[in-house]
Amino acid sequence: MRPPTGLPSLSKRSRVLLVLALVAAVLLLIGPRLIDAYVSWLWFGEVGFRGVFTKVLLTRLVLFLVVGLVVGGAVFAGMLMAYRSRPVFVPAAGPNDPIARYRTTVMGRLKLFGIVVPVVIGALAGLVAQSSWVAVQMFLHGGDFGIDDPQFHLDVGFYAFDLPFFRLVLNWLFVAVVIAFLANLVTHYVFGGLRLSGHEGALTGAARIQLCVLAGTFILLKAAAYWLDRYSLLSSGRKEPTFTGAGYTDINAVLPAKLILMAIAVICALAFFAAIFLRDMRIPALATALLVLSSVLIGAVYPMLVEQFSVKPNAAQKESPYIERNIQATRQAYGITDDQVEYVDYSGVAKKQPQDLPADVTTIANTRLLDPNILSPTFTAQKQLKNFYAFPPSLNVDRYNVNGQLRDFVVAARELSPSNLQGNQTDWINRHTVYTHGNGFVAAPANQVTAVEGESQNATGGYPIYSVSDLKTQPADPVLKVDNPRIYFGEVIAKTDADYAIVGAAGATPREYDTDDSKYTYSGKGGVPIGNWFNRVAFAAKYAERNILFSGAIGSDSKIIYNRDPRDRVGEVAPWLTTDGTVYPAVVDGKMQWIVDAYTTLDSYPYAQRSSLEGLVADSVDANTGRLLPKKEVSYIRNSVKATVDAYDGTVTLYQVDEKDPVLKAWMGVFPGTVQPQSAITPDLRAHFRYPEDLFKVQREMLAKYHVDDPKEFFTNNAFWSVPTDPTVETDKAQPPYYVLLGNQDTAKPEFRLTSPMVGYNRELLSAYISVAADPQNYGKFTVLQLPTDTQTQGPQQAQSSMTSNSRVASSLTLLKQSNRVQYGNLLTLPISDGGILYVEPLYTQRNSANAFPQLTSVLVSFSDTNGIRVGYAPTLSEALSQVFPGAGALATAPSATPSELQPPGQSEQQAQAPAPAVPVAPPAPSGDVNKALAEIDASLAALKSAQQSGDFNAYGAALDRLQKAVTAYQGLPK
Repeated sequence: MRPPTGLPSLSKRSRVLLVLALVAAVLLLIGPRLIDAYVSWLWFGEVGFRGVFTKVLLTRLVLFLVVGLVVGGAVFAGMLMAYRSRPVFVPAAGPNDPIARYRTTVMGRLKLFGIVVPVVIGALAGLVAQSSWVAVQMFLHGGDFGIDDPQFHLDVGFYAFDLPFFRLVLNWLFVAVVIAFLANLVTHYVFGGLRLSGHEGALTGAARIQLCVLAGTFILLKAAAYWLDRYSLLSSGRKEPTFTGAGYTDINAVLPAKLILMAIAVICALAFFAAIFLRDMRIPALATALLVLSSVLIGAVYPMLVEQFSVKPNAAQKESPYIERNIQATRQAYGITDDQVEYVDYSGVAKKQPQDLPADVTTIANTRLLDPNILSPTFTAQKQLKNFYAFPPSLNVDRYNVNGQLRDFVVAARELSPSNLQGNQTDWINRHTVYTHGNGFVAAPANQVTAVEGESQNATGGYPIYSVSDLKTQPADPVLKVDNPRIYFGEVIAKTDADYAIVGAAGATPREYDTDDSKYTYSGKGGVPIGNWFNRVAFAAKYAERNILFSGAIGSDSKIIYNRDPRDRVGEVAPWLTTDGTVYPAVVDGKMQWIVDAYTTLDSYPYAQRSSLEGLVADSVDANTGRLLPKKEVSYIRNSVKATVDAYDGTVTLYQVDEKDPVLKAWMGVFPGTVQPQSAITPDLRAHFRYPEDLFKVQREMLAKYHVDDPKEFFTNNAFWSVPTDPTVETDKAQPPYYVLLGNQDTAKPEFRLTSPMVGYNRELLSAYISVAADPQNYGKFTVLQLPTDTQTQGPQQAQSSMTSNSRVASSLTLLKQSNRVQYGNLLTLPISDGGILYVEPLYTQRNSANAFPQLTSVLVSFSDTNGIRVGYAPTLSEALSQVFPGAGALATAPSATPSELQPPGQSEQQAQAPAPAVPVAPPAPSGDVNKALAEIDASLAALKSAQQSGDFNAYGAALDRLQKAVTAYQGLPK
């Protein structure tokens, strides 16, 4: 017979080649990661957050080593104990013994197997564990919330900071013990401590003791897991979608079951330890069987019986105390407690005329006509200047104080768009060293569009009235002026993967394109130096671009600018924050800043409703704009941080805006000095803080259910609200919230608010109107107008239907659609008339041609009261309002700034010919008497009727304009 042999030996040359191949494989595996780490280290130094990089890296490294040593050490100890206690004589099992060959191989390479196996397993465990660095740092720096849970009366901080860490430790102890048990078992088997031959097999005393100790330790850890499971019940999803948290069955069946199972697990562990001395494996076997049977009967069957036969027949009564807990916890976790939300009864029926209410005068005067989600092509067509500039697909709304009046504007940054480069512009030199930055801040008053005197609508009307701040143009009002309008950081710039720019010319001659007659060299502090060869090699490897090594455009003073997306920059320097899907530019103290809202979140707030952010914040805008949706489960959220990113030098600054948030306090303890206190926020910056859209969407979804106080009514869903679907699009998506300026009911001054109507649960009738203040004095205060349940106020879908089904509107739309693409703008819901609801919707048309872009054609208005539903439809808001509220059209005149005030000095000829605003100022009263004014009204009505019968839309618009002027002139006569 041939004796057992080991593995075949390798020649010296083969061993050298094998080592070289392994080294090459390791370099290919870890080389890119080392380069990325070095590049990140350079970048964090550039932005001044290197402490974050080193702290995270150090925590990951420590966690890797600790877990790797624990798991690897447990495996090594299990193998070592089994090897040292192996039998001196191992009886042969026969000539075909499959273990003999492997035993010989292992004996020949004891150190290799004894060290490599534990090291590999420990390294893999460490690599997995290092991603849990957040739980470690939260445990080390977390504090108290000052709120106790209703079941165990522990501070919420225990669930937020301590419990995840205890779970982490317990899980890795489980892993260590299980792998050590398997390693010990295999080693005993290889060296004869465990034999499977014969009828019953054999187990040596040493093997029995070691395996019993490891098994008993595992069962003890399971007992600890049962103990911790009690606290996890408070975030249970067993009752979803009704509510999150422990219900009647959890508290009265599952919780006692966990305690019973914990006691049985302790007894089972003691049975394993007793087997060390009793030498009888039947005892631990019976104990294990008891534990398994108990976990099935007590842990699963008993709660199921309680749920089916006790809870479900009386669910409303049984679950009421726990629903009440869920209501209170959810309000706390999502910031919608009574001190933040004011509920106001609202009749839904108009009691006064809007012109008689100062607040309504302000609201109507500031009604937004420009839809930021439609007008990006218009901004691009009219203000792009060069093919390589672009605006984001969705613009933004912000407000500025112009001439002492608060005005809202549609704003955008004219950014560089690398994807727009054509021809030789795409050459590497041009793409990365010449076309490096955008140019200018563009704003347009949200309640005005261009029009021509004497005409309701024509080819030059219906467009924004721009105020531009760039290298050649500056606005008349200083609040919109940018001292340095060059944009090196932005949303559009970063759309491509290789979004870097190399700045700083190799010689004295500037290289970067600035204007048609000037070049520029970047002088800001942003960017990483690549003048030395080591950095050049690193970035050439990162971008797989050899030109970085050999290009003569790179000199000793050159820098590379990358990570240019404002949202990504904030996410990199603060990986513990969740950023809002929308960033917006603002002129702050003469600088263009990107403002980014950021959230602290938890996923295990006891009894708080847990939901997916991705599902809560999705709306009809996403499909058109590609807005990023956060993918995270949350049960607690706070907008605790506002971040700014300088558009020129990329400086990232984090500001604390919620001094009460315990999660933010914990992170400020982890990374001291990274978040600036509230006192560092300048008044000009604070004036541009908006209430974030994503947070508002989350909170309105919660308010849709958690405005209900009565647990039994909550259980029936009868009083719930729903977010209406967007009536302006064909997809069944939620209507987004809208920023509007509303008149304050007490002072009549404009307030910048984020608003959303709410309809009844799976119905279309209006049930509530939610708005939240974004101005500094009342920031974050909600007002919820609650409509009575016994009245029928039309919701957004019904308002849209009533407007488009109107015979006059329908016939006009039919004419428009013959040669245009019709786009409905944002349907604004405005509370006016001391109980009424006014719907305003701009209507845009776009010619069916390649170079066409949206143009405001007309305005739809809908208002319902005891007399029925009234619809207004005209080229201007003033005219449309007059059709609904006779005499109210004059309220639509802009409150302060005129186009001449917004046009900058030194404008081009084309800009100088910009028409007047679409909302006409009332003409002076005629010199004639009342009879002449009435005669003009009659003539206007006759012209309107004739135009309607002819189907001529232009004539119809002109007739409407004539009628509006006649009515205004009549109202201006002395009484």
